[in-house]
Amino acid sequence: MDCLQSPLLKLVKTTPPPAKSAMFQTVGEWLWWERLWLPGNVSWSDLEDSNDRIYAKASHLYATVPCALCLLLVRYTFERYFATPLANAWGIKDKVRLTAEQNPILEKYFCSQARNPSQFDVRSLSKKTGWSERRVEIWFRRRRNQERPGLRKRFCEASWRCGFYLFAFCGGIVALYDKPWLYNLKEVWAEFPKQSMLPSQYWYYHLEMGFYLSLLLSLTFDVKRKDFKEQVIHHIATMTLLGFSWVSNYIRIGTLVMAVHDSSDILLEGAKVFNYAKRYQISNAMFVAFTALFMVTRLVIFPFWLIHCTWVYPLDRFEPFFGYYFFNFMLMVLQILHIYWAFLISRMVYKFIFSTHLEGDVRSDEEEEEEDSDSTKDKKHKLSHMNGSGARGRANGH
Repeated sequence: MDCLQSPLLKLVKTTPPPAKSAMFQTVGEWLWWERLWLPGNVSWSDLEDSNDRIYAKASHLYATVPCALCLLLVRYTFERYFATPLANAWGIKDKVRLTAEQNPILEKYFCSQARNPSQFDVRSLSKKTGWSERRVEIWFRRRRNQERPGLRKRFCEASWRCGFYLFAFCGGIVALYDKPWLYNLKEVWAEFPKQSMLPSQYWYYHLEMGFYLSLLLSLTFDVKRKDFKEQVIHHIATMTLLGFSWVSNYIRIGTLVMAVHDSSDILLEGAKVFNYAKRYQISNAMFVAFTALFMVTRLVIFPFWLIHCTWVYPLDRFEPFFGYYFFNFMLMVLQILHIYWAFLISRMVYKFIFSTHLEGDVRSDEEEEEEDSDSTKDKKHKLSHMNGSGARGRANGH
């Protein structure tokens, strides 16, 4: 028996490791190849902690997950015990919506094919159900309205985001106000990448990364806007940018990018809050301030100061490497989104100034109207003529 076991044991001992293990090891070595993350004259050994210096490490990013989960818990508590009572105090109520009739054929089409059928499909569904085309169209309108979030939900969500952006921006100012690179962008690259991590940078980064991760985790139950895809791209690009900048020690420029973004977002979410509460004068004023600040921070400061800082100044200190190109590419992705949103905001400003036909949350995210039936529009049209004011009169009423 021993004679039989011995060759078998030798065979087990001499068996090479599984191919998967070797593959993962190769991928890991390639992923953490120094030339991807660091300039040519720097290695990971140069970024080892010492008595007087502590450097950012990839393992620190694991803390982002519990931070995101904690923020989801804080958000739930905030919306339930602060935003909801505030909505009650301000008299914010959801509209009473007519429920779509039970119809398995239309429900199956709505869930599996399209929420807004073409005229040809309406005719086809009319024949299948035995309903008139008008009745089918009304069913789909009511069914779409059932899927739209109520006013209170949008108010609570906007309140949470406004509160977070205000808190994060104040935290960013505290972390940056006494730093030389806030006033002289060339200081961003002083001694790069051998720049010691500061405690304020650690908490600022993880707060922001945890927040954007929490937004990705809550996409399924958050208000879905018309720029949903762009928002997803923005969140992923931001997470990628922050994660890469942390590992590559681009922390100084990363904190500046976060502060620039948070500054205008406070006013955007605040304008939504007061708009839902029908405090239109305050909402209008905040929207105007948001527009001005957005254009300055996203179309001037971000591209001509921050991107210029990451594109031009580093070349005085080291040769371009993959991380240099990748970081600037992700900044350009964000800038493209800024231009897209600036276009949407400009259209809203045009309507606000010339036609003032802005209703609901259209100023900030162009959500669909709650009621889109022809009868509702007809009633609004008649009322506007009876009052002798029209769209401009409604805005003056704001």
